[in-house]
Amino acid sequence: MAQWCQLQMLDGKYLEQVDQLYDDSFPMDIRQYLSRWIESIDWDTVAFQDSLATVRFHDLLAQLDDQYSRFTLENNFLLQHNIRKIKRNLQDRFQEDPIHMAMIISRNLKEEQKILCTAKSMEQEGEGTVSAMVVEKQKLDNKVKEMKDRVQMVDQNIKNLEDLQDEYNFKYNTLKNREHEVNGMSQKELDLEKLTIGRMCLELKAKRQEVVLQLSDLLNATHSLQSDLVGEELLEWKQRQQTACIGGPPNACVDQLQNWFTTVAETLQQVRQHLKKLLELEQKFTYDSDPITQKKAFLETRALELLKNLLSNSLVVERQPCMPTHPQRPLVLKTGVQFTVKLRFLVKLQEFNYQLKVKALFDKDVTDKKGFRKFNILGTNTKVMNMEESNGSLAAEFRHLQLKEQKVAGNRTSEGPLIVTEELHSLSFESELQLNQSGLDVKLEAMSLPVVVISNVCQLPSGWASILWYNMLTSEPKNLKFFLSPPAAKWSQLSEVLSWQFSSVTKRGLNQEQLSMLADKLLGAKAQRNPEGLIPWTKFCKSANEKAFSFWQWIEGILDLIKRHLHFLWNDGSIMGFLSKEREKHLLSDKCPGTFLLRFSESSKDGAITFTWIEHDVHGKPVFHSVEPYTKKELTAVSLPDIIRTYKVMAAENVPVNPLCFLYPDITKDKAFQKYYAKPSEASEPMDVENVVKSGYMRTELISVSEVPPSRMQDNLMPMSPDDYRALEQFVNPRDIDAVTNNLMDFPQFDVQMNSEFTDEN
Repeated sequence: MAQWCQLQMLDGKYLEQVDQLYDDSFPMDIRQYLSRWIESIDWDTVAFQDSLATVRFHDLLAQLDDQYSRFTLENNFLLQHNIRKIKRNLQDRFQEDPIHMAMIISRNLKEEQKILCTAKSMEQEGEGTVSAMVVEKQKLDNKVKEMKDRVQMVDQNIKNLEDLQDEYNFKYNTLKNREHEVNGMSQKELDLEKLTIGRMCLELKAKRQEVVLQLSDLLNATHSLQSDLVGEELLEWKQRQQTACIGGPPNACVDQLQNWFTTVAETLQQVRQHLKKLLELEQKFTYDSDPITQKKAFLETRALELLKNLLSNSLVVERQPCMPTHPQRPLVLKTGVQFTVKLRFLVKLQEFNYQLKVKALFDKDVTDKKGFRKFNILGTNTKVMNMEESNGSLAAEFRHLQLKEQKVAGNRTSEGPLIVTEELHSLSFESELQLNQSGLDVKLEAMSLPVVVISNVCQLPSGWASILWYNMLTSEPKNLKFFLSPPAAKWSQLSEVLSWQFSSVTKRGLNQEQLSMLADKLLGAKAQRNPEGLIPWTKFCKSANEKAFSFWQWIEGILDLIKRHLHFLWNDGSIMGFLSKEREKHLLSDKCPGTFLLRFSESSKDGAITFTWIEHDVHGKPVFHSVEPYTKKELTAVSLPDIIRTYKVMAAENVPVNPLCFLYPDITKDKAFQKYYAKPSEASEPMDVENVVKSGYMRTELISVSEVPPSRMQDNLMPMSPDDYRALEQFVNPRDIDAVTNNLMDFPQFDVQMNSEFTDEN
């Protein structure tokens, strides 16, 4: 079943997460109309090739034209209009940068897959294992339902009170008039009527007392629920948002949070309306010790204060500042590059629509950061919040903001206490809600998580490291001096965040074996004795000298290598990646000759990968060989699966052979990588003499070759006996055996990429 169809079958809480993925930059309408076509494209590859991205961009526009034609046949004018508008917006946004569109689609498809996996795992857990979080949310839902029931009860009681008071007034006035009539009631009848009216008066007073107490209890319940929402739920949502910003599980439940906030606000508005009704009843009839007279001022003041407090906490940053060119690296902003940020007002009431004008400010009220850079915020920095542009929520999205550094004397970076990528800045938003008829005048403010401002894209990795460290260790948005004395991180915290960096750009995070190697690298021997060991900021992000590179630079280089060249191999689990040389030898020591594994080089700043295989010498002792690591440069020319397929070792006057047979632990090479091999090229087909004559060139194929001394070739590559050959046939494709045992007469036809002699040290 198509991925989009599977998503639409999920529960509402998961559909809400899907909704968070799509906005005006890439509307959900496109995902709906072109779902099959979108899922048929390899957007990960498209996102790294400018020419291919341009082709796919125009393909998408053509698909929209086809959809427009279908709507034309259906005479659906509205959908025709929407398609035209979507196409214009796409052209305006992505015509000059189609690769950005590919990145958005790639990211959204991955996030959809994560949502599906989460839903599936929750389903497998079964109904009997409901998480504590779900239980707590259910309790809160029950509180909200109970509060709504109370409001309805108070509403009904006030109506009953009004009816009772009207009946009392009628009877009282009737009796009063009849007392003055000449032929009125007898004294007995008069006394009986007075008794009836007296009882009704007592009932009326009791009913008034009951309604006032109910309103007071309702405000108490509202205060308790509001404390849970503002003091717990809202804070938890913000913490989940922090986690999502640095690669953790997607943030969710903002719609649920909005529903709760809105319900409480509606309740308080209804209480205020009930109090107005009681004041009307008081004006018609009152008495000494009237509970309405005694409590009205207190109840009015309390209801208004609770409403103001709720509203003042309702403006939130729904989507943190992010450059569209780097959607997976929010909170790092480059000067001169536009960024987006979205706000939401959690109280969704029609009377607030178009009433909130929000203004964005940068480093507001920051006066004690001497030596820090200062910036002006450019672009449209004011927006009016409305429901029409945000799927019904009361929201505003800033799409065209950018920063420009103030060039003033004494503001040079070198004079500041921190380097550029450790400076934290704030982006805040102000608004005011004024409704004279309701007596509301509320100042509103929201603040984004701290941002790092860079002036060159090469500073992005270091800036992202600062964002990771900050959001991993604190949740105080105003702590802009965090890096003047950054706290150390526990390995348990850092290991989870490191794993997120991989799972956020691929389908696979880091397993325990890989994390163990990284722990050893950061903590050394302490890793075994103290898994909760502390890692200082300098150990994570600083290098010991100018020639060396930091731990994070190494990880960042590997992440980029995976994204560009090893994405599918990493997802398949073919790459062990992170393991020490000692562990590598331990894993291979009892394996068949030709068994190899893939790991990342520890000596390359920009990311490199190598493979190590095992052989046995004449005495049966294991011998391990590692090839010189392949960098992005080599992998751009030839993919790693094709390198493994064609790799050779050779010595003078010896037959070049491929020593790689089994991917660890025992998967045949072709089974592991065949689906990633390049399609059969003309070089492997029968030679067309006519084409050779016309072009003047013979076809070539790039292969990797390691040159070894003849003595080592003879020691390690012994001729196979027939028994060896038959035994090996069980594991290896016969064509590979032929390649090893037969002389490759056409070998000189290939362009050979020579690697230095393979060693155990790379």
